[in-house]
Amino acid sequence: MPTYSYKCEECGISFERIQRFSDDPLTTCPECNGPVHRVICPVGIVFKGSGFYVTDHRNNSTATLPGTKKHTDDSKPAETPSAEPAAAPASSPKPEPPRP
Repeated sequence: MPTYSYKCEECGISFERIQRFSDDPLTTCPECNGPVHRVICPVGIVFKGSGFYVTDHRNNSTATLPGTKKHTDDSKPAETPSAEPAAAPASSPKPEPPRP
């Protein structure tokens, strides 16, 4: 059964109720008997299992389609050099473990 969030329009408290899909929405606040309305909350979705990766996304590039040419955009401005020097690597390379 889904959990529905409500907020009272008079006293401002927020509360949740577990209700069936077929149940009517609540209309009165349990604290002050004032009118309440449902609050729409975002839902977190986590894909688990094989086949779901953080990098999975739809590739909009036409370069992967056979018979199409990749378009280059010559109207982009040239990159300007940065005023800050490049940062040094954060860690030094790890030594290889001894081989048996």
